[in-house]
Parts: sequence; C-alpha cells; structure tokens
Amino acid sequence: MLIPKDINGIGLNFMRNKIFFDTNIFIYSIDKYSKTKQKKARALIKEVAESNTIVISTQVLQEFYVAATKKLGAEPLAVKEIINSFEKFEIITVTLEMIKDAIDISLLNKISFWDALIIVTSEAAKCTVLFTEDLNSGQVIKGVTIINPLAVL
Repeated sequence: MLIPKDINGIGLNFMRNKIFFDTNIFIYSIDKYSKTKQKKARALIKEVAESNTIVISTQVLQEFYVAATKKLGAEPLAVKEIINSFEKFEIITVTLEMIKDAIDISLLNKISFWDALIIVTSEAAKCTVLFTEDLNSGQVIKGVTIINPLAVL
C-alpha cells in the first residue's frame, strides 16, 4: 500500500477517515514540470479515491481551474473534464459562516485566509486529516491534522 498507516506518530486508517485534499495535490497530479510530485500525487489520489474518502470544497474546484489554466497553461476544456471527474468526491460548499470562521482562524493561527478556509471546510466535513503542502505537517488546527503527503511518500 502506498499510503503509510502512521505519519509522524499519527495513526491513520484511510478506509474509515475522510480526507480533505487541498488544491495543490490536484495541481501536482497534472504538473508536467514536476514529474516526481506528479507521480506521487496521482498515486495518492488513486489510492484514497478507491476507498471513497476524498473530500474537497468549492474553493478547491475554483483554485484548481485557475491554477491549472493560468499557471500550468492547461487547456480550459481539458481542465473542465478533470473537474467533471471530481463529482465522485464529497464536495463542500463554502458558506458565509465558514468565511467568517476562516477569518478568525487566520488571525489566531497567523496563516493565510485561504489556508484557514480550507481548514474550516475540512472541519465542517468532519475530516480528521487535511492533505496539503501549504501548512506545517503534523500541526492540528480545529481538530484537523495537517499532513504533507508528498513529503512522506
């Protein structure tokens, strides 16, 4: 199995836990300029998707489209097709309450608003783990454990 069952002393049972995926994991999965991370990200998405535990938000969908088309230069309709494949994931809609909570989290934890919003939506979805490259791996905020899966694979 590709995903370790224990990361930094945190026991993870991926068949039972819902895992929130940040945008950067999906971006790496199509990034032709970073083949190593692309391979790791694709394997990670495939393995976790097989257990039906991937959760994303409307923020992730929006960021993915913009980053894929603007930063990576991907064809917009091809990116739309990839987004269509995300229908199999649980998708959390960002609400006004989540935005207000994210403002507080960003101020309290001295992180960007966008990272705080990812944490808030992770918590709202009852995810125990957030896969991202943007925050400190092993840190726990609002009961969500942050893991950089590309660093440990």
